[in-house]
Amino acid sequence: MSETQKQFTRSYGLNEVALVPSPITVDPELVDISTTIAGVTLDIPIFASAMDSVVSPETAKEIGKLGAAGVLNLEGIQTRYENPEEILKKISSISKKEYVELMQQIYQENEVKEELVIKRIKEIKESNVPVIVSSTPINATKIGPIAEKAGADIFVVQSTVVSNKYQTKEGKYTLDLKAFVESMNIPVMVGNTTTYEVTLDLLETGIAGVFVGIGPGAACTTRGVLGIGVPMASAIAVCAAARDDYLKSSGRYVPIVADGGIVNSGDICKAIACGADAVMIGSPFAKSEEAPGNGFHWGMATPNSVLPRGARIEVGCVGTLEQILVGPSRTDDGSQNLKGAIETCFATLGVKTVKEMHDIEVTIAPSLLTEGKIYQKAQELGMYKQ
Repeated sequence: MSETQKQFTRSYGLNEVALVPSPITVDPELVDISTTIAGVTLDIPIFASAMDSVVSPETAKEIGKLGAAGVLNLEGIQTRYENPEEILKKISSISKKEYVELMQQIYQENEVKEELVIKRIKEIKESNVPVIVSSTPINATKIGPIAEKAGADIFVVQSTVVSNKYQTKEGKYTLDLKAFVESMNIPVMVGNTTTYEVTLDLLETGIAGVFVGIGPGAACTTRGVLGIGVPMASAIAVCAAARDDYLKSSGRYVPIVADGGIVNSGDICKAIACGADAVMIGSPFAKSEEAPGNGFHWGMATPNSVLPRGARIEVGCVGTLEQILVGPSRTDDGSQNLKGAIETCFATLGVKTVKEMHDIEVTIAPSLLTEGKIYQKAQELGMYKQ
């Protein structure tokens, strides 16, 4: 074999790995699945994705009251339109052939309004739940200070891929992430990344958390359109290694949030075992009765004016936000009572905290979805429910 021949690294998705039981089990009442990220403690280690089909001020309030946290997209419909419900109804009623053009029109005909940014943050704030908001890197220095002044608790700088080394033509705008973090009086989290080097570089800017995952989201087509992405199990493990090495050198622990490709409670448990301190999920919340997407879900890059990346998918409805997060569950597919499933997994594996979960053995399991599941597959039940 030639020394110049390209070598391929084997990476694994969450559906290709399984958790190995430990020598002990514990009573579920001894389990504490809470996590503290950027100074905010969540009873359930889950963020709702900063997508217009998932988080509105109303769903952010409800998710926060239930023990998780919603992240509001400050460049979306909520901050462009005084009455976003009318726009959301349009999106859910349009045909498959027409939705991309409509989305481009909706997100481009109105600019983000400062007064709506302030209004939406205050709407969430009045419910006494964590206010977590996001923007893209290009608008962070403009929107960040507004969000801070309005009362946001955490500011997220998020796009498909974020790095601290961005080359541009002279005179073009570029975000100095370290300077931005230092200028903000509230914690700043950043995403997304999938590699050791970029994660380590981002951690050194002083951020309070990093999101891991490129392309595995249910509504995301980045992997198909751009060919970019790393399977989630491997991406989480690699970025968690950077976090742990940074802790050793700096004494500062920076949480990792797994973001994308997480569709049920089992995926959440596996993501935490791979090294995540919490997860960010979109489609599981988009299926709620209260979701602003009205049974549909779409990605942040769907309305891109040049290269749309993200399908509007129909996800339907499985129950209320309360059922999805804390039950009671009326399904057999891991889509409801996420809190109870995580607690039961921890107890079964003999761990009591998220940190202890990081030490659980993870095995490569190519037959995970097929072994002994012939009847579920044939009848579309449980793991094969459509």
